[in-house]
Amino acid sequence: MGSRWSSEEERQPLLGPGLGPGLGAAWRSREAAAALPAAAAGPGRVYGRRWLVLLLFSLLAFIQGLVWNTWGPIQNSARQAYGFSSWDIALLVLWGPIGFLPCFAFMWLLDKRGLRITVLLTSFLMVLGTGLRCIPISDLMLKRRLIHGGQMLNGLAGPTVMNAAPFLSTTWFSADERATATAIASMLSYLGGACAFLVGPLVVPAPNGTSPLLTTESSRAHIKDRIEAVLYAEFGVVCLIFSATLAYFPPRPPLPPSVAAASQRLSYRRSFCRLLSNFRFLMIALAYAIPLGVFAGWSGVLDLILTPAHVSQVDAGWIGFWSIVGGCVVGIAMYFVKLVSGQRGMLKLILLLLFSGATLSSTWFTLTCLNSITHLPLTTVTLYASCILLGVFLNSSVPIFFELFVETVYPVPEGITCGVVTFLSNIFMGVLLFFLTFYHTELSWFNWCLPGSCLLSLLLILCFRESYDRLYLDVVVSV
Repeated sequence: MGSRWSSEEERQPLLGPGLGPGLGAAWRSREAAAALPAAAAGPGRVYGRRWLVLLLFSLLAFIQGLVWNTWGPIQNSARQAYGFSSWDIALLVLWGPIGFLPCFAFMWLLDKRGLRITVLLTSFLMVLGTGLRCIPISDLMLKRRLIHGGQMLNGLAGPTVMNAAPFLSTTWFSADERATATAIASMLSYLGGACAFLVGPLVVPAPNGTSPLLTTESSRAHIKDRIEAVLYAEFGVVCLIFSATLAYFPPRPPLPPSVAAASQRLSYRRSFCRLLSNFRFLMIALAYAIPLGVFAGWSGVLDLILTPAHVSQVDAGWIGFWSIVGGCVVGIAMYFVKLVSGQRGMLKLILLLLFSGATLSSTWFTLTCLNSITHLPLTTVTLYASCILLGVFLNSSVPIFFELFVETVYPVPEGITCGVVTFLSNIFMGVLLFFLTFYHTELSWFNWCLPGSCLLSLLLILCFRESYDRLYLDVVVSV
């Protein structure tokens, strides 16, 4: 595990006699996990500063998602202000998955150097990226290149904010708090992307006549000024978070909070061998990567998709906002319910229920968009309902997937495990956006990808045999 504890003497009192680094990961089914003592908390010590660390990381993830999704919700305004083409709009969203190409380097850095160095590098890349977009240049061609460069640097921050949540929760939180901390840290990036749907259309007027503000101010200069106000605000927030992280973001607490945090992990090379040879992990990784990758790409160009249905930029923004916010709220709430009830080992069942709902919601949305054939009512209410339900079901599954990944392949380090699956997710997202870049005149095929990917994931989850190796170590060994 990155930033290892300083000595074996700090680990051994937690692990007990004969339970040092050689301890193997024992498989435990959902029934066995559910039978574990609900109130048994792992030994170790937790520190109040863990909440500050979680807050700083969550804010960084939030603003990274906000910056990534800056342009999709205001693509019509960006076209008029900077002369962006459809290819530019798709590429601005595509820089997110492209930023995951060096994902394995960030996983190595997290595993070898720990949280502080990795988070500082990530936040510094975001400072450079958001700063590039704010350079005042009158040449529109050069300005567009600076904006693309800024989005690319922000995309390079994606591997850390998307992967490190389980690593952070294991390093700082006790076994009972770990899942909730993972849910909060992993959901804030999606919440940032959701707020972009709200901030952009409300601050930046649309050039399609749907905004009353444009009755008196409709010039390109006014729209450009409002976009630049958003860019400067995002740059200021990123600088503030970077300064706070530089001032205080420790790599680890003085003592480990649980048995799992104190136990020795596999090396970087052995971890990849374990992951690639584990068929169960590959199965559940595809169940996560395919639908979440498709949904992320679809959300990033939601305004472009809904424009042919005569949905305004503001309405498209609200639809995207509530679909992601609903998923974040439900995802975090489920972990609070599990924490209060003391239930263990129900991750597979929850995922089956969520993806059943996602399959139905995505099918409803796709058929509604084909109202000329299906004759289903195409109204604002139906679009809101289907998109919001789809976002709730899919986004709330993210922290549950993360916990299931870590439990399945323990003792592989959390950063490496989640890095691999988010890399796969962004590969699927990038492939879809790449085709969208060249075939942007026809979007019906993109809508059909949603129910197809959700149904495939549902089948993979159904065939998956769950296990709870890390939970077994924390609860049984510590009893």
